[in-house]
Amino acid sequence: MTGRLVTVNLGMATEAEWAGDASGRSGIDKRPVDGPVLLRADGVAGDFIGERAHHGGPDQTVYTYAEEDAAWWAAELGRDIRPGAFGENLTTYAVDVTGAVVGERWQIGSALLEVTKPRTPCTTFAGFWGVPDLIKRFTARAAPGAYLRVLREGEVGAGDPVEVVERPAHGVTIGEMFRASTLEPELLPRLLDVPGLPEPLRRKVERRLAGRNG
Repeated sequence: MTGRLVTVNLGMATEAEWAGDASGRSGIDKRPVDGPVLLRADGVAGDFIGERAHHGGPDQTVYTYAEEDAAWWAAELGRDIRPGAFGENLTTYAVDVTGAVVGERWQIGSALLEVTKPRTPCTTFAGFWGVPDLIKRFTARAAPGAYLRVLREGEVGAGDPVEVVERPAHGVTIGEMFRASTLEPELLPRLLDVPGLPEPLRRKVERRLAGRNG
């Protein structure tokens, strides 16, 4: 089955006590929009980002989450979870986001995207959902969604096919990278096999490995 976009979601500035930004504003509350949206190298057109120290940037320009993983959470929590509720820009269907190989490239609409890293849950996310232990539960579930960089700017819209056009041979997936960074540090050496590993993450892995071996 060919993967596709379910929705494209944009966030407006929301003021809330759980917002991680010093101004008290967050862009995590994203909602589906009609029509095509431009994915630029420096961000998603029309999307608000609050805490830029931890969100946005070339290695995490676009965040995507799978509709199937959202359905698991809806059943787990016993409530509806709409597209965009994870703070994702792209909600997908029939795309193995957790099993995506880091560095693989997706053609969506006229844009070309590259899978870079998993999302790390934060207190803003837990506050937005009103689930105090969400970080622990999200980590245990290990279906974090994936950040993407924009290699070729272009427009995407609901219903567009998601085509994997290139997949690196190293085999390190988003799920494996997330588990290595959280509950399974024995997997950390595998991350150094990833040629396009974002440099801040590579330095963090090297520091952690040096600490273990020191």
